[in-house]
Amino acid sequence: MREKITALQENLARAIVGKEEPIKLVMVALLSGGHALLEDVPGVGKTLLAKSLAKSINGRFQRVQCTPDLLPSDVTGTNIWNPSSREFEFLPGPAFANIFLADEINRATPRTQSSLLEVMEEKQITVDGEARNVPNPFFVIATQNPVEYQGTFPLPEAQMDRFTISLSVGYPSPEEELLMLQKQLDKGWIGDDLTPCLSLEDVIDLQKSCQKIKVAPELQRYIVDLVTTSRNDDEISLGVSPRGTSAMQKAVQALAFIEGREYGTPDDVKFLAPHVLAHRLIARGGRNPKVIIDRLLRTVPLS
Repeated sequence: MREKITALQENLARAIVGKEEPIKLVMVALLSGGHALLEDVPGVGKTLLAKSLAKSINGRFQRVQCTPDLLPSDVTGTNIWNPSSREFEFLPGPAFANIFLADEINRATPRTQSSLLEVMEEKQITVDGEARNVPNPFFVIATQNPVEYQGTFPLPEAQMDRFTISLSVGYPSPEEELLMLQKQLDKGWIGDDLTPCLSLEDVIDLQKSCQKIKVAPELQRYIVDLVTTSRNDDEISLGVSPRGTSAMQKAVQALAFIEGREYGTPDDVKFLAPHVLAHRLIARGGRNPKVIIDRLLRTVPLS
């Protein structure tokens, strides 16, 4: 199992130069059975990361470019009439994939955004009263530009709450960007030379192994104290939900597993909290949720 984790990290690092932390966070989201929201400016490798992950696990990759005229059926699929059989047949949408990329998700209307609520939580899509399971594993990576708001529809709290991890890839350093240019000359389009290093069955096995990681009662209490404090903080109008509490424990298990441990630690919680909890908060007065989470980590004691 350790060799498979290392192989996946190394494969992704071949395409995403110098971004160990974003790679680790996306792996945490995948192995914990959740989803990832990438909030960053265009051109920093968000789509490349999603495609590279799909190639690495030999999974089916589907991408949707979200626009205001995108319909829910363009994501989930729809029933169409077949004149030959004189019956309706289901035409699956792009969400029936192992890795589904919703690019610039906040450009889709709330009606279309809501089409992902069921599948992100229950791994199934209901069309005309019939529920259909999506492939296993199923992983959503959504992107949005945090600085461009014209023509966008902010994600509602229910949608944000379904993302296990929120992260930013960030700009590369000058040295990393130079290496990227050199790789482009040597190999052409970055990521084209990637080959699968895991199978879909391997990913499922890794997810099951993460569930066996021990989380001590004291660490569970620390997680609960953090989220409870967020619900009673004067700078927060909406605190972390119970879904967020569960997501934090699963993320701690996945991170510990990735780092080769059989147990979670308080440092795991502190590392993950800005990425697992901050996007679930609604702060008062335009305050920065990550700054608030940082304050909670400094003030909430470990019992």
